Amino acid sequence: MASVLGMLEARETATRVRVEGLREEVARLAGVLEAAEIELDRRVIAREELVEALAASAAETTAVTGTEAEQRTVPSPAPVPGSIVPPWREGLPVTVLTPDYQRILGVLDERQPTGQGPLKAREIAVELGLQTTSAKVEGVRSKARRLAERGWLVQETSGMFSAGRRPVAVPGAGSSA
Repeated sequence: MASVLGMLEARETATRVRVEGLREEVARLAGVLEAAEIELDRRVIAREELVEALAASAAETTAVTGTEAEQRTVPSPAPVPGSIVPPWREGLPVTVLTPDYQRILGVLDERQPTGQGPLKAREIAVELGLQTTSAKVEGVRSKARRLAERGWLVQETSGMFSAGRRPVAVPGAGSSA
């Protein structure tokens, strides 16, 4: 009988070791579960706070009058290629324009202090270092006209362009790039 009793004691000891291991695993998983629940609560609170803040911001934006909106409007410091040429107004920096438009203005602005006259689109293209193919010249002409329409340049009746800024009223300004 001693051998049967020994076998039962050995099985009991093995089961006791297994139970202790499982208790340790449960304790570890309870800690992991608690940490995960805390993280979930933080994320839920963060989402709720964001929704409230966005709702408050939307309500404030809706309450702003048209005049206040114009006063708050700040020109984009980094223009995106293909962006709209805004009408020129006092205090509006050249940096609101894309680099291509800035270069055209630069060519004509450099000529103004020296008293040199206006330039044709082909001459502007040469000053910019572009080929004088009709496509390149027409691209420069199109950009220079757009700048003139928006008050950044002066276009003479002869089709020549010179430096000069003037405020303009542009009805429906928003279609040209």
